[in-house]
Amino acid sequence: MQVQDTPEEWRVVATTTPFKGNKTSVRTDDVVMPDGSVHRRDYQVHPGSVAVLALDEEDRVLVLRQYRHPVRQRLWEIPAGLLDVPGENPLHAAQRELYEEAHVKAEDWRVLADVYTTPGGCDEAVRVFLARDLAEVEGERFEVAEEEADMELARVPLPELVRGVLAGELHNACLVVGVLSLAAARVGDGLDALRPATAPWPARPFEA
Repeated sequence: MQVQDTPEEWRVVATTTPFKGNKTSVRTDDVVMPDGSVHRRDYQVHPGSVAVLALDEEDRVLVLRQYRHPVRQRLWEIPAGLLDVPGENPLHAAQRELYEEAHVKAEDWRVLADVYTTPGGCDEAVRVFLARDLAEVEGERFEVAEEEADMELARVPLPELVRGVLAGELHNACLVVGVLSLAAARVGDGLDALRPATAPWPARPFEA
């Protein structure tokens, strides 16, 4: 048996969009179940996101600390952002987010993992990149606002982040996925065996 997610789509007999927000919306589908019954499913429609685990030459990860109102916590995270433009190349979006949030660029990019954050209630897909060979960006910093205006920036050794995840001290999904994927890759086939940054992403197809 091959353990691999596969595309499948059950029949929808009715659909509505009871809420439309600035970036996301809520959709209600009446879905036909395998026994023929119809049940209603509400879920958030999301454009998708990218996240960047940026690793420096001292084996430290670039992390941000930001207030997240829905969970009423200030979380340590890795740089991340929405795919604002349909069909946008996720690598370009990741490079933009690393610049805007950390004023950093990277020469070496790989794909760490592709995940659905909460597939039971949201269709958000996230591509988590590994970025290496970091350098500061010249020129003025990107102007931030709202929650981002209060962000803290730090570089934390990878083992410390792994410990924090397993101890239940760090909770941001992209950070958890990125940190543990990187640790697993190192004890597996190595970082050079990771998928290239332009690898296909069926969840969010893009132009090369």
